[in-house]
Amino acid sequence: MQLDKTPNTTAFLNRKEYLYFSGTSYLGVGALTDFQELVAKAIKKWGTSYGSSRNANIKLSIYEKAEIYLANFLNTETSVSVSSGTLAGHFTIKALKNLVDAFYFMPKTHPAILPENAFPIFENLEINKELKSIKNKKISILLDGIAAFETKPFSLNFLEEIDPSNTIYLVIDESHSLGILGDNGNGVSNLIPKKKNLKVIITSSLGKAFGINGGVIAGDLSFINLIKKDNLFIGCAGMSPAFLEVFLSAQEIYKKQLVKLKNNIDYVFEKLKGNSLISIDKSYPVFFHSDEKIEQILLDKNILITSFYYATSSKKFNRIVLNANHTKEQLDFLVNAINK
Repeated sequence: MQLDKTPNTTAFLNRKEYLYFSGTSYLGVGALTDFQELVAKAIKKWGTSYGSSRNANIKLSIYEKAEIYLANFLNTETSVSVSSGTLAGHFTIKALKNLVDAFYFMPKTHPAILPENAFPIFENLEINKELKSIKNKKISILLDGIAAFETKPFSLNFLEEIDPSNTIYLVIDESHSLGILGDNGNGVSNLIPKKKNLKVIITSSLGKAFGINGGVIAGDLSFINLIKKDNLFIGCAGMSPAFLEVFLSAQEIYKKQLVKLKNNIDYVFEKLKGNSLISIDKSYPVFFHSDEKIEQILLDKNILITSFYYATSSKKFNRIVLNANHTKEQLDFLVNAINK
């Protein structure tokens, strides 16, 4: 299916209007006139891009200003922006390869933070024996804030089974949780207990809930400095300075949209929580249907959802997405179509 215009709560396909419950624009900001005006204003100030190395002698002040804000927002020592969430993951893993002795990953971890030499944390539902026995090493644990096919964060209780003599670099891809979960949308990493041997590194796209093209890496100063010294980082242009300006200027819009989104989640959850074919959580705007034919069933009722085979799964991915702009009438139409 190819659309000729960016969808909001509806989309036009072959000149026919459909309800749109797909994509990752959870806060729906891209469709708002106020947000679009911020984009236009920022482009007039900063241009559409800035094709210069972040390490060049001439720098734009918006990078430092936005990265300080992001670090405070994420409760980390510092942060750095890059042009995409995938690149954020790439830089993070590349830096860690020179720091850690081994990588271990949670199920369904996104390819952006999954090196080829990583080992699964769990084997036959039990914690990996090598991970449980390892001592006095530097290891990295990799996971998504919200993994594919999941509607809530994984439990991290298994960390208690790892010997405290190890230094753990916990990498969390917050792309699908930032802007939605946590206090004021600051993600799931803030729920992790502070430990001396635990170093939390956050990577994320800013193009999902926040509606701007770019990515961020956040963590302690020593690690972020490794990223900034990477030859590829030095050779890359940064993310659009205009979009960083938009991010700072749009904070009130994000907050208002998050309230609307949470109301929509509550509304749909109460109506679908008893449906045995649905995997849904009361705090997340995405739910899943176990019937692989549901895409066509809903398409016949003029509803578009996400349906494809995900990179880390052999099962078809039927993902139904709410955003802050859906009306109660649109939500009722979706619920009735699913429950019939």
